[in-house]
Amino acid sequence: MPDQGRSAPVVVDTTHSPYARLRPVPLTAVTLTDTFWTPRRRTNREVTLPAQYQLCEETGRIDNFRRAAGNSNILFKGRFFNDSDLYKWLEAAAWTLATEHDPRLVELVDKAIAEIGPAQQPDGYLDTYFMFERATERWTNVDLHELYCAGHLFQAAVAHYRATGSSSLLDIATRLADHVCTMFGPEEQGKRVWADGHPEVEMGLVELYRTTGKRQYLDETEFFIDVRGHGLLGEPYERFGSDYHQDHKPFRELERMHGHAVRAVYLNAGAADLFAEKGEAAIRAALERMWTSMTTKQMYVSGGIGAHWEGEAFGRVYELPNERAYTETCAAIGSLMWAWRMLALDGDARYTDLMETALYNGALPGLSLDGQTYFYQNPLADDGMHRRESWFGTACCPPNIARLLASLPGYFYSTSDAGIWVHLYAEGTAQISLPDGQRVELVQQTRYPWDGDVTMTVNGEGTFSLFIRVPGWCETGVQVTVNGRPFTGSITPGTYVELQRTWKPGDSVQIHLPMPVRRLESHPYAIENRDRVALMRGPLLYCIEQADLAGVELRDLVLPAGAIFEATFRSEMLGGVVVLTGDAEVVPPDAGWDNRLYRTTGSAGEAATTRTVNLTAIPYYAWANREPGMMRVWLRTR
Repeated sequence: MPDQGRSAPVVVDTTHSPYARLRPVPLTAVTLTDTFWTPRRRTNREVTLPAQYQLCEETGRIDNFRRAAGNSNILFKGRFFNDSDLYKWLEAAAWTLATEHDPRLVELVDKAIAEIGPAQQPDGYLDTYFMFERATERWTNVDLHELYCAGHLFQAAVAHYRATGSSSLLDIATRLADHVCTMFGPEEQGKRVWADGHPEVEMGLVELYRTTGKRQYLDETEFFIDVRGHGLLGEPYERFGSDYHQDHKPFRELERMHGHAVRAVYLNAGAADLFAEKGEAAIRAALERMWTSMTTKQMYVSGGIGAHWEGEAFGRVYELPNERAYTETCAAIGSLMWAWRMLALDGDARYTDLMETALYNGALPGLSLDGQTYFYQNPLADDGMHRRESWFGTACCPPNIARLLASLPGYFYSTSDAGIWVHLYAEGTAQISLPDGQRVELVQQTRYPWDGDVTMTVNGEGTFSLFIRVPGWCETGVQVTVNGRPFTGSITPGTYVELQRTWKPGDSVQIHLPMPVRRLESHPYAIENRDRVALMRGPLLYCIEQADLAGVELRDLVLPAGAIFEATFRSEMLGGVVVLTGDAEVVPPDAGWDNRLYRTTGSAGEAATTRTVNLTAIPYYAWANREPGMMRVWLRTR
């Protein structure tokens, strides 16, 4: 793509933030081939991204920029944060172009940037909602997402610059960032001392700092973290200073996850970025406290977060309803982004475990198998009414999952001073540069997540460590061999195995991760799940759907304690999945419940006839891709 802007800025070397242990391997160095993810990423490029651009046109999102450029005859359409949807689409398209050339996508990206540039105001301000009659309302209520939209522009611009070398979008972003820095900051400098209503700008500013070297962007991020918790959210409104906005306490005093789930994890991701650059212990301690609370008391088995429809928010500890779970797709993506940043700090595999869970089970259900419809909420039980839609009035989730899939290769590997870290498994090739200048090609061969056998070929030479992740779900039986010789060191689930040696081209590492069907139970305080189990195999959560159990009331299904499941790959089903099959009992209520909602204990009627059925469970990410019907993740057991 030709450079349509001014000359590109100096790019500082930010491959290793000062307080981060791991360096990301650029997604441009990773190719995923013939894997679970390949058809999804191909559909993302060929179907999802073109369709989303067209929807941005049809719903007025691009017209809003034309209006802001001077055409006052065009009416503003949609919500006040609609600019962010086009920015997320641009980020997704940019990361796609970083790994695959697509002339049609190049054309759409150029068209979008050509519409955005003229909408920017002379002082750098850019938000299409606050034009003409609303111009006097700029920066009067920061819960109206001006900073949120700016953050998504910053991230899109960095992606576009890194993918194409063009500064056309980056120039627009830095002018807006400079404007933001003049507006918000210390009171003694005559600036607004306000917090950000919907965090996002923090991540974007840090990425701009890492790309341009402008220290003011990092300082502005620190300001937005520091100012929280003092009720400084601009003009008063109904949730002023509330935990909904994570504004009820200073950031360093936060102990658990509160409020709007997406805002919370976006804020924590930005704070983790700040820690990676500045190393303040109090920020890290707050992040650890919130991480522990979220993962041990406030997270669904799917990796989804956000129990409440009201406020799209976290609930109380252990408050995890299934059918009314909000579990927004964006929230799962945000928790993955936070986990990725925490992983870089110390290489702790617990963060990678969450990334994998959120990726397969929290975020992926948000996109249909054909790449054309989306979930906003991802409940763990349904009566058949919840179906994906082609778009939403609040359309944050569709372009968000598109940018996740586009950026996916960048989550697979990292490097450190010691060597190469392998985080996720999928067939493909990575061209990796080590800190001492060595270049290593790493080739993965595997059918993961359907199969737990992985072969890695190391095409490179020299002395370094290869850190192989042993997932936390893989509790026993893990085997690691190097050139056919068993690794004799400690292998602990939920850690990385370090293979330190002098490598030669063609050296082979074999990893065997057993994938038995596991029956999970939840904490007793999660009362909806008492006497119930969820099924997992490998990293995948499973569910049952009415489509596989015609004529069965799913609420009557009971899994015997000793039920045995067989895992079988079905290429013709749901795009090719491993299904779990096994016997279950259908146990209807006794006859004494006929026409009754309540009764005295001990007044049971004649027991209903029970029967045995063959149960088929499918991966949870694939549900609702067939005819509507009931769905359950948590199943009764006895």
